[in-house]
Amino acid sequence: MISVVLPAYNESGNLRALHARLAAVAAGVPGEQFEFIVVDDCSSDETPAVLDELRRADDRVQVIRFARNCGSHAAVAAALAHCMGDCAIMLASDLQDPPEIIPRLLEPWTRGYKVVWGERERREAEPFLTRALSRAYYVLMNTLTDVRQPPTGADVFLIDRAVIDAVNRAQEKNTSIYMLLAWLGFSQTKITYVKEARRSGVSKWTFSKRFKLFFDSLISFSYLPLRFMSLAGVACALLGFLYGLLVAFNALTGRVRNPGWASLMVVILVLGGVQMAMLGVLGEYLWRAYDEGRGRPRYVIERNTLAGRVPAER
Repeated sequence: MISVVLPAYNESGNLRALHARLAAVAAGVPGEQFEFIVVDDCSSDETPAVLDELRRADDRVQVIRFARNCGSHAAVAAALAHCMGDCAIMLASDLQDPPEIIPRLLEPWTRGYKVVWGERERREAEPFLTRALSRAYYVLMNTLTDVRQPPTGADVFLIDRAVIDAVNRAQEKNTSIYMLLAWLGFSQTKITYVKEARRSGVSKWTFSKRFKLFFDSLISFSYLPLRFMSLAGVACALLGFLYGLLVAFNALTGRVRNPGWASLMVVILVLGGVQMAMLGVLGEYLWRAYDEGRGRPRYVIERNTLAGRVPAER
């Protein structure tokens, strides 16, 4: 069985067309059963009604609905925890990731690859700023961490059951599912595709969500911010020591001049700003440790048509 994972948030205008294209693709893959798992991230539009309609027409459609908005990465994690497939394919519900690439993702998997990335060759109808921020994110993640992702970004992936089981054992909340897959290892390859323009609705991927993902990814997979704090502290201490020697030398040689109040204020403000920034970085790490430690669930399920079907590890 092949599980197709589809996070959805206010995508009622795209779901019918998405299902029609998925059904057509599934019909062209002989000898394989499909399940289409749509994770409704607490949508406020007609998404639940459309999903009920699709489920009545096609029993391959399975629905998980969150009781609160938890984000697309939590939605993917929920689907992977309940899917029954020998492999799982993640696609966006807005039709920017064309379902027609599914056979191309399956081909490397049949040759033994455990992770197949869908790397974006180009993005249609995306603003320049969006493309630039996306490229900067992947460059920074590949530079600042030891995890390697496709340099132009990958929103689509296929993972084998062995990888699904490994992801399900990783219970981190504040992390990137894509970086986790890359970190896990396994044999990986990629295909390229064109990310299409959105068919209906608007993107829910706001700047604040991008900003949070950046810090979640960096803090989860890199100690570099902490190492930078240590080196910055050593550098400030060394500069202070050298300045102290200069002051002592001037005092001993009678070269003491009028106090430089402006210089003193600059030093105080700069050091105070550095210290506050360091405390902020520590706070980011501490918050994530606290959030993991208090044991709240990563997502809260309100409705689940897959209940009772959790597969055993293979």
